[in-house]
Order: sequence, then C-alpha cells, then structure tokens
Amino acid sequence: MLTSEENQLLTQVGPGTPCGELLRRYWHPISVATEINEENPTKFVRVLGEDLVIFKDKSGNWGLLADKCSHRNASLVYGRVEERGISCAYHGWLYDCAGKILETPPEKNDAILNTVKQTAYPVQVYLNLVWAYLGPQPVPPMTRFDTLFRPDGNRLIRVHPQLDCNWFQAMENSMDPAHLQILHQEYIGRGRNPVNTTRGFTDDVETFDFYSTDYGLMKKRTYKNGVVDEHPVLFPTILRQGPSTQFRTPIDDTHTMHIHVNFTLTEDGSEPAEAFDPPIQYMEAYKEPAEALYPFAKFTLQHVIPQDHMAWETQGQIADRTNEHLSYSDRGVVLLRRILKEQIEKVQNGNDPMGVFRDSNHAIIDTKIDEDFWKGRTSSTVAVTETKK
Repeated sequence: MLTSEENQLLTQVGPGTPCGELLRRYWHPISVATEINEENPTKFVRVLGEDLVIFKDKSGNWGLLADKCSHRNASLVYGRVEERGISCAYHGWLYDCAGKILETPPEKNDAILNTVKQTAYPVQVYLNLVWAYLGPQPVPPMTRFDTLFRPDGNRLIRVHPQLDCNWFQAMENSMDPAHLQILHQEYIGRGRNPVNTTRGFTDDVETFDFYSTDYGLMKKRTYKNGVVDEHPVLFPTILRQGPSTQFRTPIDDTHTMHIHVNFTLTEDGSEPAEAFDPPIQYMEAYKEPAEALYPFAKFTLQHVIPQDHMAWETQGQIADRTNEHLSYSDRGVVLLRRILKEQIEKVQNGNDPMGVFRDSNHAIIDTKIDEDFWKGRTSSTVAVTETKK
C-alpha cells in the first residue's frame, strides 16, 4: 500500500504538481481534428487540469490557448476565428496562435501589447488527431512508435467514452496481466469453459514476468501451452496491446480521455494510401446513465473495454491506495509505481524522462507489433470486439 502523500504524488496532474510536470514532457492526443470545423471553429478541452480552447485560424494555423481571455476572463470558446488568430467575443482582444496579443480594442494599449501574453501551447495534427505539448521549451518531437509511424499498415481511430476516474488506474491495469483470465473470461475462452468463474482461465498461465526498456515497461505472460504474450506500456500513458495503441490522456485528476489507434499490418508489406489518414469511430457509452458515477451507473460489460472501464471507475475517482493489499502477481504494478517515481525525480532534477527523444529523425521504435500480428493468427490470444456508435 501507499501513503496518502505517495498516492497524491502519482495521481495529481495539474500545473506545478510533480507528476503533472512529468506528464507535460510528452505529446498527448487531445481531440479528433475534424471536430474543429467551419460550423464549430473552436472546441473547449481540459488537459492536465488546464482549461484550453482549440481553434484553427482562417490562414490554416492551429492554436491551443488558455480558455479565459487575459482582459476580463471571458471564454475564448466563443471567440471569433479570424485570419490572424482568435478575437475575444467580449471586447475583441485578438490573439495569434502563439498567444501574442495583436489588438486590444477599443484602444491600442502598448503596455499590454508589450507585456501580456495569453498562455499558448504547441499543437500538431497527425493521424486526424490534435496533439498537444504542454511542457517547457525546447519542444521534443513526437516519439516515433511503430504503430504511429510505420507506413505498411491500416489504421483506425477509436474514441472511447470519457473515463470518470484518474489516469493512473488505467495504467496500473496495463501492468496487471493477471486480471485478463478473470475479468475477461467470457471473451477469451474461444469456446472453452473455465473450471469455475472464481479462477476463470488463471490455470492456463505458467508465469508472469516484467521488465523495463528505454521507452517504457514490458509485461510477459507465458502460457502452459508454450504461447508467449508480451506487449509494452509506452511510458507514461500508453498501452500497446495487440493491434491497439491505447492513449490515456489525463483531463484532470478525476477524468481521462481514452483514445485507441488501431494498426494492422498489411500481409504483403504494402503501404496503403490512407495509412496516415485513418477513419474515426466513436464508441457507445459503457454505462447507463452515461454521465453517472459508480455506484449510480450500471456498466454494460458487453466486451473487454467496458469491463476495464468498470474495474477502473469502481475503484473510485482516485483509488485509495492506502487501503490495498498487494500480492505477488501485483509486482508489475509495483514496478510501474517505482518507475513513475523515478521519472518524476528525473524531471525535478532537470533531466528528460523515459521515452523523450530529442532527435526528430530517431529510428522508429519497435514495440513487437510484428510478433503480435502474426501470432494473433495462430494463438489463443484475446479477441476484443468493440461496438461503434
């Protein structure tokens, strides 16, 4: 178990918090790009506890600014998008995409123009998603993971319902392979029945192993029939499992975005024209009522991902890790917590954390997607059926 102070260290994501400062060293997907259009030229987003507005000016430049206007705090979500940026609807203060104030109607206030700047963050559109970096300069390139950058496959973006809980609960699940044979037993048997619902398919597994890499952590599940299932956590907020690269972008301490980039290799190694222009699917709500919280929400559990959402959210909006009893099978969770603490300390000491690469042309990182792709055609690995909206 953790102390209350340790739990706060690992879960708080706002500006100035130790974990929040770590998370700000990475690029995060924050929206589907097509949600910002002529009909809806702005979009409010909360990312890492900050209220922000995404927009695209009429010159084609993307911006991500603090939501509240520096003048008198009116929301820029209602601003007018113009050629040079976005103009506050209240008094017309005009900001460019870098947060520079260009005009201050009704007068020209040189003191404000020269000294005040709206908070602004770098954004880029990639794979039809808007990505943001909320950290200090210099801005690192996006890490070149194979499922995001390889050309020899097809992609699909799945936007899952918002998680009404802290981001770290989803990530601890990613280092907890033992839950697969219990929580998801209805979907992994491939026609078999478990010995009982208490054990599920636990007895299929020979060993669990865990280790770290220069970009994250690896969990390895060896089955008694000789099949090895090994896939990584891409530090700090991503799970790569099967064809799916699962992003868990913290909205704030108690809410999390959940976006999957599904990547399937072409069997002949060809490079599809639409490889980097994937379609978007919005997944149906996993609970009823969709906006309700446990215990007033009933989870549907109709496939693997809703089962995960249930397990994550019913731990509480921020899991109380002062009241837990870890076992030997939880050592992957323990490893993740230790690595997270170490990386927080690296940032506090002025160093880049794990998975930040400064060379924009660094080699594509191999997450063993080839092994999973071909193994998935012959083994009894889990099949995830997802329902689109």
